[in-house]
Amino acid sequence: MKVRNVLLWLAAPVIAAVSALLISSITLLLSGNSPIEAFEAMWDYVTTAESFVFIINRAVPYYVAACAVAIAFKMNLFNIGVDGQYRLAALFAAAAGAAIDLPAILQVTVIMVVAMAVGGAYAAIPGALKVTRGVNEVVSTIMLNFIAVGITAYLLANNFRNEAVTLQAETEPLPDSGRLPSMNSLLEKIGIDLPEPLTGFLPFAVAVGIAFYLIIYRTRFGFDLRTSGKNPNAARSSGVNPKAMILKTMILSGVIAGLAGMSPLMTEFGKYGDTFPTGIGFTGIAVALLGRNSPGGIAIAAIVWAGIERASQNLSSVGVPQEIGQILQGTLLLSAVIAFEVVRRYRLTLVVKEAADKTAAERLEQVPTGAVS
Repeated sequence: MKVRNVLLWLAAPVIAAVSALLISSITLLLSGNSPIEAFEAMWDYVTTAESFVFIINRAVPYYVAACAVAIAFKMNLFNIGVDGQYRLAALFAAAAGAAIDLPAILQVTVIMVVAMAVGGAYAAIPGALKVTRGVNEVVSTIMLNFIAVGITAYLLANNFRNEAVTLQAETEPLPDSGRLPSMNSLLEKIGIDLPEPLTGFLPFAVAVGIAFYLIIYRTRFGFDLRTSGKNPNAARSSGVNPKAMILKTMILSGVIAGLAGMSPLMTEFGKYGDTFPTGIGFTGIAVALLGRNSPGGIAIAAIVWAGIERASQNLSSVGVPQEIGQILQGTLLLSAVIAFEVVRRYRLTLVVKEAADKTAAERLEQVPTGAVS
């Protein structure tokens, strides 16, 4: 039984990986390129120390954004608005951080609190629309993404712009007390020497994952949230207010979404501007689906996603278009969603069959021996 469960647990990711590689190989062959040569180039590039640091740095904001998406998914809510929420949060956090200069601990705290407050407040809008007017959160969050882009552009150009910079719109830089140092100096003390700076936001991302697990799986709130997502009627019967739970879940999702932009803001860029990373929220949706909305699975998915991005950068060295990496990401996501669903239904079928067989066997044992002719 245990061996079968392990095999079923491994089946979905293996099927997804094989399917993605197979489809990508067919695409490469159709384009006149060698799959073996392309994958070798990707593997050689991604296994370097520089690539390791790049992958972790890129995976950290993806992970935080995916956790924000996953919390909403746990209640059958689709917070597509993480992209707009983290952009607004990063802008206000950058502006607030540049306006003050406190001791490092207080400065970092203020910046993150502002980011979480703005993200939660903006996510509360689709939550309120859903509970008061029945507006589908998918529609409202998508629309709010576009609104967020317009708001950030306007505020950046008219209210928070650094007038000393004329070539592009950006906020004033954060003071040194608002920047997170890299992890390199700490790792050097234990004998690990990295060739590139490892983001100092990594411990905060780990804290987000731990908080995600504790809140969702170890608190009454998390139990009510998951119950409301699986069976709203049962949750209502047990005293859970479904409208209040929707609003709380959306706000919590937005709070975490606000932290998604803190890694690039407080480490690499130190300011918000036209060159600030975009699309983190949409990538978070893909990573959350690939990681099955669990903290551990999301971590693996974020690393895999960032790894493919890094590996794809070396495809041009062998004359292969870098878009092959995007095809690999897309087919991996689609294959994973299908494979996990197929395995889930197969496991459910086995459970039902075993229960039926056990029930039939128990009934047969209860029948008197002489009654069976």
